[in-house]
Amino acid sequence: QLVESGGGLVQPGGSLRLSCTAAAGGNFGLYSMGWFRQAPGKEREFVASINWSKTNRHYADSVKGRFTISMDDAENTVDLQMNNLKVEDTAVYYCNKVIFAADQELCDTTPCWGQGTQVTVSS
Repeated sequence: QLVESGGGLVQPGGSLRLSCTAAAGGNFGLYSMGWFRQAPGKEREFVASINWSKTNRHYADSVKGRFTISMDDAENTVDLQMNNLKVEDTAVYYCNKVIFAADQELCDTTPCWGQGTQVTVSS
């Protein structure tokens, strides 16, 4: 199971760094990983992904140039650095394994999603 952390309340233009770890001593193995978000009243959407070899990254158009995804094998974490945050970035953010070519979650465990971490951008 994956555990997200690092969310909070930040003003527009501010920054946050989200982190995702595997609970109970688990690890990501050779999976590609990604971040998704779900705003109130909207469907969950893709944000960013990184392939298992860390040689390629994908970003949603709405976050390109502002967000950076990284993966640390030693620490077994997947981080999302979010800069220049906008009000429209407000959402619950989730990490998950991904099918990298499709920017889709790979649900091979039950439940598929963790609890997420809330990011609120407001003045």
